[in-house]
Amino acid sequence: MKYLIAGLGNIGSDYELTRHNIGFMVLDAFAKASNAVFEDRRYGFVSEMRLRNKSLILLKPSTFMNLSGNAVRYWLQKEKIRTENLLVVVDDLALPFGTLRLKSKGSDAGHNGLKHIQDLIGQNYPRLRFGIGNDFPRGAQVNYVLEEFSDEEKRQLPERIETATEIIRSFCLSGINITMNQYNNK
Repeated sequence: MKYLIAGLGNIGSDYELTRHNIGFMVLDAFAKASNAVFEDRRYGFVSEMRLRNKSLILLKPSTFMNLSGNAVRYWLQKEKIRTENLLVVVDDLALPFGTLRLKSKGSDAGHNGLKHIQDLIGQNYPRLRFGIGNDFPRGAQVNYVLEEFSDEEKRQLPERIETATEIIRSFCLSGINITMNQYNNK
């Protein structure tokens, strides 16, 4: 069985450690734990790995956030992966920092990356939302998501990223319902 795990973010060193790139950070940690390496391929940086009897394609789109759907749709079609075996890892302003929520489907919630994916493949695909909080003044949302995490958040980040990687493993091995029951109540 094949899975596509897409972590959303923006390419380039200017964005590397920003809140909007938490999807990239989670995928980097997931790949590193398995000694998997990303290669620059069509529409993104891709790593292929095995998790027990599952085949995983890890994708960090190089299309920039607002065009993430191009990369996701291409790799779903190329690898013949069903949308229920897609997991998109994305930042979420509506959740307090470090809160992790796995959902089987849903709206884009105002997130441009999710909106573009939804425009191209619909909204019935799993996503792991990683809370980045919303501690910014009115009208400063763009600056906030493109800033680095605070020092306190940086101290907590490794543990939260590790939990996100556990959720990805569980999603692939145990399925979405068991994983939601196990992790969404924490």
